[in-house]
Amino acid sequence: MIEKIEITQRFNFKRLNRHYECFTIDFVNNMAYYKISERGSGDKFLHENSLCDDSWVDILVDLRRKMTSEIHRFSDKQADELRKCYLNLELFKDYESEKFSYFERLELIYSCIVIIYSTDAYEEYSFKNNFPKNWINFGELLKDFFNFDVLHLDYQRQLATPLYYDFKRDGIYFNDAKLKLKDIEFGHYRCYPYELPNPRLIINFEDKSISGYIDKQLTSDGEEIVLNLLEKYHVYLWTQFSYHLKSQSYCSNGLEGYEWYLEIVFEGDVIWHLFGYNDYPDTYVQLARDVKDITGMDLLEIDTIDENDIKLFEKYGNAKLG
Repeated sequence: MIEKIEITQRFNFKRLNRHYECFTIDFVNNMAYYKISERGSGDKFLHENSLCDDSWVDILVDLRRKMTSEIHRFSDKQADELRKCYLNLELFKDYESEKFSYFERLELIYSCIVIIYSTDAYEEYSFKNNFPKNWINFGELLKDFFNFDVLHLDYQRQLATPLYYDFKRDGIYFNDAKLKLKDIEFGHYRCYPYELPNPRLIINFEDKSISGYIDKQLTSDGEEIVLNLLEKYHVYLWTQFSYHLKSQSYCSNGLEGYEWYLEIVFEGDVIWHLFGYNDYPDTYVQLARDVKDITGMDLLEIDTIDENDIKLFEKYGNAKLG
């Protein structure tokens, strides 16, 4: 019999703004509550820098606001009903858990761990890309039971994850419709001596502007170049683990090196976000070289990557690009 379910969720925004939470459903004592709250660097970073888009700020503030010490109590009858509904979902039937670590060299915008304690068993499942097929139904079940959005399904619609969106080489799709880009922001900075993650490049498709290390208008030709680069180097697929083969297979040769983030915001304020600790997706180097050739500037800081790592990126990146 299930005795306890722990749901730990992690949201990553703009590198320094994170949100951790664990919601525990305790069937032994008929109560549910937030068990932990690790709030990253705190609210002081919310408006620290000029940013291409602040859609994430309201999400983060509301996530933190919902973290309370309130204990949600329920009866034996309600507990039995919740257990029954959960089992009927077969949430993790034939499910293959993704590898998870509290420290990853490449971090996505959302990750989750679910631990199920039973009388005679212990199960743990983690995921970032491969959501359980009935995750939305599970979220709706919990929302009906506790009268609030435990799995944050409302905000999940603003996160470019496979829960609601399809990832293709040429873009992100919702119901077979390709999302239109609003902004792109890229930041690259040193771990030591420590730097704040100021954006190096911001491309605003609505204002037709480029700012940061380059300050100019975004022409139609420039826009086409950017869109072609994103597709050519499979950037929309960088959040998929199949583009993390180098980082999963080899540790970077640099120590206390560089960190970076890339954020793409689409229409409807849908946020695609990835950041890395001294490591990069498999086709990053090829993209960085092309950007350097086009602009005459090392905007993606390829010169900070160790020569031996460059060879590995060439190996894995060329395999992806054919």
